Amino acid sequence: MNRLHPSAIIALGALLAGCSGSGAAPEQYGANPQLPPQQRGLLPSMTIAKPATWGDRLPTVPRGYTIKAIATDLRIPRQTLVLPNGDILVAEGRGGNAPKLKPKDVVAGYIKAKGTSPVKGGNRLTLLRDADGDGTYELKTVFAENLNAPYGLALVGDTLYVADQDALVKFHYTAGQTHAEGAPVKITDLPSAINHHWTKALAASADGRYLYVGIGSNSNITERGMTAEVDRARIWQVDAQTGMHRAYATGVRNPTALAIQPATGALWAVVNERDELGPDLVPDYLTSIREGGFYGWPWSYWGQHVDPRVNPQNPERVASAIVPDYSLSSHVAALGVAFSSPAMGAKFADGVFVGEHGSWNRSNPVGYKVVFVPFRDGHPAGNPIDFVTGFRGDDGLTRGRPVGVTVDPRGALIVADDLSNTIWRVTPSSASAGATPATPAPATTSGATPASTTGEMHR
Repeated sequence: MNRLHPSAIIALGALLAGCSGSGAAPEQYGANPQLPPQQRGLLPSMTIAKPATWGDRLPTVPRGYTIKAIATDLRIPRQTLVLPNGDILVAEGRGGNAPKLKPKDVVAGYIKAKGTSPVKGGNRLTLLRDADGDGTYELKTVFAENLNAPYGLALVGDTLYVADQDALVKFHYTAGQTHAEGAPVKITDLPSAINHHWTKALAASADGRYLYVGIGSNSNITERGMTAEVDRARIWQVDAQTGMHRAYATGVRNPTALAIQPATGALWAVVNERDELGPDLVPDYLTSIREGGFYGWPWSYWGQHVDPRVNPQNPERVASAIVPDYSLSSHVAALGVAFSSPAMGAKFADGVFVGEHGSWNRSNPVGYKVVFVPFRDGHPAGNPIDFVTGFRGDDGLTRGRPVGVTVDPRGALIVADDLSNTIWRVTPSSASAGATPATPAPATTSGATPASTTGEMHR
């Protein structure tokens, strides 16, 4: 079989991408984003990320905050979990095994790969410890290894849950331990055939009875047929004791991170939407997740906007599609979400932080930063505020790509960067940030949500 030379791939990509131009970008933040007409071409516009080292540079944070690297030389850090004693667990791995379907997939795959780390995924959890509380994490040790592209993490009581790309597993956890005791115990298998979108996001109810798992679609827009999409593009509710599961919500193309709103117990998600409808479609979004809700994929987006590429069409399902709460803008690739607390300062006390990995399919890149979405009365209110930037510099070089974000109740934001393989820690550095000191929570969980048993559970 003849293979395209990399230079030919780049030339072909540039040629095909030239068919898809971009004018002034529409306003796409909030509950009512501007949705331009659909644009379809051989390939979307593409910009190759040019990785570079940080050197003596640092990401940029707001006045009154400081940022420092607390761990480097990791192996594709994705999500983090702050344990009750302040230790941090880091899930490291790279998953997915989806074959390329068309020549454009080869081109897009090559371009996307140029903006990722060449390091092999760790398939492990690494523990970081700052024993004396001075902000320097002097211990970095492997907590658990031989996992399969771990991603989502949650701790309930003495049980640590890990969402691998193919299974939900658990470890017994004892406060202060630095290594897992024994092999993980499987709770249930997770959909893993093809695994076009392989990440498995995770959140847990406060009572530990239910786990919520985000499962992405097996294609952009059903190119592999609907059979490949069985049990995909949905959020499962899993009984932690039995492994029985049911669909809690469907039509969510790629729910990459889940979080529980502390004040209400509501489940929220960030979702990556479909590609190849133009540089300004379709917005990735932040939304509360309604039990039994349908969010459009694959037949529609942002409520009742029909995607004509799907056959057969399904008007009944389109009519039932829920409009998401908040647009983050198209192609920002949101991969992390965490509710804030007063310990992060007055301006950033009420809302969520979102890690935006960054676009590959726009001529003018977007994302490549951590933003804060302010809330009021339990709902998003206002435009996102840049909180950590500089991952993609004005010089066109990309030094980092944020993934998971986690709020440490002691007053810090933990950011995983899977391009430079770094964990960053952002803290209020002065009274001007208006931070309120916080005491550690007695237990670490992914949040709280009302127990629900509506609907049929499956093994």
